[in-house]
Amino acid sequence: MSRASGIRGQEPLYEVISQILRRNIESGRLPRGLVLIEGPIARVMLTSRAPVQAALRKLHEEGLIHRFRGRGYLVGQADLDPIRRPISEFQLDIPDRSRSALAIRGTWMRVYDQVEADVAACQVFGEFRLIETELADHLGVSRTVARDVLSRLNERGLIRKGASSHWLAGPLTAHVLREKYQLSAIVEPAALTLAADFIEPAEINKVRDQIRQGLTRESDAYEAAFQKHCLERAPNTALVEMIRNNRLLLSSVNEALNRLGLPADHVAVDQYRILFDLIGSRQISAAAEYLKEHLRLLADKNVARLKIVALVPEAEAIPEYLSPL
Repeated sequence: MSRASGIRGQEPLYEVISQILRRNIESGRLPRGLVLIEGPIARVMLTSRAPVQAALRKLHEEGLIHRFRGRGYLVGQADLDPIRRPISEFQLDIPDRSRSALAIRGTWMRVYDQVEADVAACQVFGEFRLIETELADHLGVSRTVARDVLSRLNERGLIRKGASSHWLAGPLTAHVLREKYQLSAIVEPAALTLAADFIEPAEINKVRDQIRQGLTRESDAYEAAFQKHCLERAPNTALVEMIRNNRLLLSSVNEALNRLGLPADHVAVDQYRILFDLIGSRQISAAAEYLKEHLRLLADKNVARLKIVALVPEAEAIPEYLSPL
């Protein structure tokens, strides 16, 4: 998150988070050797991962934390023995001013998921304009919170600014969908290859057992597991963030198509079984090649599903803050 993305008159959120972490590191409340991972910190701070990533980069530049051969950062020097404990156990010392700033800036998180789902769903029907005042009224929040939601949607590639500075979403065409999958086929095998030495075998075996036992036939669960346990282990923050944002639209659209009554893709579960088997047996190069083929097949299937939407009447449940163009 850039400095410019902060609300006017307020300190950027990554600055607030870095101040809190710095305070607790310097006081010794967060011990030397503790592993800091963005996800758990984001949950404690009631925020998204992006400002936490920026805060950790800042502390790394200051020399308070260091990269190591593992996921996240180490408090102190990189040669310390890693301490892997939840950050929530340490009862962070958060000044009232910082706590208030987190509460204000974190309000958007309570409404974001629904807006994200609405925006993803509308795109399959065409192009829509998001109206800030109507979004605020619909959510029952201030325009500041609505603006935070819109900024996050823009950050994750779900909406954009038009020529008239209006917020726009869609249209999601077959061409756009194929481009998204083409991007996945370039960056995801690369991330998997980079992540090879950081993937935990126990986590992969657990997912393999779940697939073999048929605990669920929903491919979304295995897609999320692959992203978490494999792709996000790549030691390249920019690459991981690119993958997250690209996958966000694809998964959100998939959910939207499912809600329209289109059948889910159960064949993908078998493909994930093969993918996890290859990774579990340390055949990373073969897994990367298979991943490319898996993504090609997914592209074909979802483009076919998208074409069916042309025969479906536009959803009546699209909220009023989304205005069709």
